[in-house]
Amino acid sequence: MAENADNGYTAYPVFKGLQKPLEFLGIQGRYIYWAAGAAGGAIVGFIIGYCVLGFLAGLVALVMAVSTGAGLIMVKQRKGLHTKKTDKGIFVYTCSKKI
Repeated sequence: MAENADNGYTAYPVFKGLQKPLEFLGIQGRYIYWAAGAAGGAIVGFIIGYCVLGFLAGLVALVMAVSTGAGLIMVKQRKGLHTKKTDKGIFVYTCSKKI
């Protein structure tokens, strides 16, 4: 496994991955952070709702935050990790100065 290099240091094989995005429970790349933010927001929403209005209001806030976050992540993830704004229609570019 380990080999001695010419300079005296031991060389170890390094796994560099398969050039695929990070994936956790079906959520890819940057959407992992979105999911963590949605879960954190849901917990904070539950705590605030529970303290101010009661358990049922906190539970409703929790369910709404989790479902909104999950829905947004699913919709955005289907478009791809590197979504770009796509304009639809026919565009006519004209010159502002005549030659």
